[in-house]
Amino acid sequence: MKFRSFLYTLAKLLGDVNAVRRGRIGRRIGRRVAGRVVGKQVFRRMFK
Repeated sequence: MKFRSFLYTLAKLLGDVNAVRRGRIGRRIGRRVAGRVVGKQVFRRMFK
């Protein structure tokens, strides 16, 4: 399981580097924040 989490972390970092190169880091950060907010809302509704 540690190896898989390492691969996911590496993929996330490579995506960040790619976004910086293309000048789209703001979009990436915005989407990440939006995903966390929506995820929290879904979990709250599921476990009310």
